[in-house]
Amino acid sequence: MSAKCLKTLVLRSLMLLLVLVAMTGMTVCVESAGAQSLWANNDDLPDAPMPKQDPADASQRPQQKQDTPLKEAMGVLGARSVFFPELAHDKGPLSSRQKLELAVDETIAPSRFAGSAFTSAIGQARNALPGYGQGWSGYGKRFGSSVASNASSHLFGTFLLPSMLHQDPRYFVKLFGGPRNRILYAISRVVVTRTDDGRDVFNWSGIFGGLMAEELANSYLPDGERTAGKTFSRFGFRVGFGALDNVVKEYWPTIFRSLRITKLAPERGSDPGTVTPPVGPPAPKPNHQ
Repeated sequence: MSAKCLKTLVLRSLMLLLVLVAMTGMTVCVESAGAQSLWANNDDLPDAPMPKQDPADASQRPQQKQDTPLKEAMGVLGARSVFFPELAHDKGPLSSRQKLELAVDETIAPSRFAGSAFTSAIGQARNALPGYGQGWSGYGKRFGSSVASNASSHLFGTFLLPSMLHQDPRYFVKLFGGPRNRILYAISRVVVTRTDDGRDVFNWSGIFGGLMAEELANSYLPDGERTAGKTFSRFGFRVGFGALDNVVKEYWPTIFRSLRITKLAPERGSDPGTVTPPVGPPAPKPNHQ
């Protein structure tokens, strides 16, 4: 493929990504404006009477510690992510209905459309799925097939199989440890998942869900892509992209804080539902003589 065609494909992909980012930004602005409107309405109400406080009690009350970056990131996880709805924000198990709702949320999440736009551009540059051709028509077919296969993967891997096998399809952010430790953890979650009662097991849901989605894709892909070799090749690409996706999700709370939109995070008392960092032994009690 010529450099001019490759440049055109990259520009098309960037245009789609910009549209998705703009839509996400508009959602954030609307939520922020709604919150400000609620605060404004509350300011019109008369102040409630404040109880009197004893100065001695106030002086003895311990001062609250400032939030650390870890606590801020955990607070971000306390809110349901729009970009990555599969990020766990509590430790409780999901019902079958909640897993179905999560599958729908994952299908329409901005991250999934952005990923489909990116992989479709790469696929067209490599002339993958040659039966779709080139140009906007070929790109649209590649993008549509990517969205459809993602929807099938979420239906099988987030709802159907996890409900049958009692596995938790969410991603639990580790939040502690060095970069190497966290990246290896994120990659391992491709083949390891949690059960509904919190035990680590082999990720049958994620593996077979992706494989079933690629098998179903043979019903609408070009005839030349319906062989066993091509099916497993697409499945391998899906597994590799899933590992990269997990690394992004592992650092998403940090990225979220870096965007300076942590004002949308909930109260710090919420349960982040993450892997609990190790805690040292309790401090020794003082000896009273």
